[in-house]
Amino acid sequence: MRDQRFRWYFAARAVDQVGDFMGGVALAFAVLAVSSSPSALGAVLAARSIPTVLFLLLGGVLADRFGRTLIIQLSNVTAGLTQLAVAALVVTGVAEIWHLVALSAVAGVAAAANQPALAGLLPQLAPRGALQQANVLNGLLRNISLVFAPALGGVLVVGIGAGWAVAVNGVTYLVAAALLLRVKLPPKPPSSSSSMVRELREGWRFFRTTTWLWVVVLAFGFLNALSSGGFSTLGPAHAESSTIGVAGWSLIVSAGACGLVTTSLVFLRVTLRRPLLLGMLGCAVYASQMVALGLTTELWVLVVAAFVAGAGIEIFGLGWELAMQENVPENMLSRVYSYDMLGSFVAIPAGQLAFGPLGAAFGLQEMILLAGLAYAAISLLTLLSPSVRGMRRATPADRVEAASTTSAPAS
Repeated sequence: MRDQRFRWYFAARAVDQVGDFMGGVALAFAVLAVSSSPSALGAVLAARSIPTVLFLLLGGVLADRFGRTLIIQLSNVTAGLTQLAVAALVVTGVAEIWHLVALSAVAGVAAAANQPALAGLLPQLAPRGALQQANVLNGLLRNISLVFAPALGGVLVVGIGAGWAVAVNGVTYLVAAALLLRVKLPPKPPSSSSSMVRELREGWRFFRTTTWLWVVVLAFGFLNALSSGGFSTLGPAHAESSTIGVAGWSLIVSAGACGLVTTSLVFLRVTLRRPLLLGMLGCAVYASQMVALGLTTELWVLVVAAFVAGAGIEIFGLGWELAMQENVPENMLSRVYSYDMLGSFVAIPAGQLAFGPLGAAFGLQEMILLAGLAYAAISLLTLLSPSVRGMRRATPADRVEAASTTSAPAS
């Protein structure tokens, strides 16, 4: 029965992931069909990302309190209906930017509920003793979708139009919600906490008293700002203004995705026994693509560095999921994930906004190199914490003990 639920979960995730990556391309061109202004597209994207960050903590509480499958289904239905509304407005030619901003904000709130719930659901469904393999399969599904789904979105935009492509994305959300109806979990026991505020405090108490957890999340507040600014923002600009070119940048991004997929396949066979030690070393390796961009425009060097970087960050991703799922009590896992996501994501807009002016003032390549060196240094500094470098995989007995000693409500 557990394996059957696991299969239905993966079917839903496959549809959801393909729709997400495809829908990002479709939505961008749908917005540009309404207004060719880059600032309009930025406003629509920000209208989604800001509510997602603001409501992450509430989403984690709701998932732990009312059940993760229910919250995921409700958020998928909400996201599907908002995308269908966007599609209807664009296809009929009556869309205005404020319509798209408002609907994107609703989708952002739905995403805030969806992400912590999804993160906490997989450990409930994974076959016994196969948590690493389950996480690897989840990552492999995401990485393969990342390789081909954006291209599918582009084909749909060209073939049937941006509005209809957004409609296809809306349908994928509804299909994913329907597939999750087959994932039956035991009824959620009544909460021992009297209020959601108290449950939020329980999650915060666990977060701030668990050293490995807050150390890595604090580090990622800086790391994500460096990556979003140094690589994602300045990287394309540097490629366009140099001999790398747009085609070369596409190869670099594709090489990174190939590194992700290859590493996922390796860890289907190899056991990751030191999740945070190897994970943070993998983060340091991820900096190689920024360092390479800062030093050379030789395309073959950049492609190799991107492949290695993709492999490194995938090791961290797997290690982090295992650390969270094996060492955080199941009854507060979504809440703790929401604190993790909030701390990790909050600085991304700052990096995106800051690195543009810095690159203009001090040089694109120089700032990319600086971002890469800082990324590697911060990654390695986390290993000064014994709780980070010393963590080993938890046994089932360890998990039972952790749940029994930390699940009581905070006083």
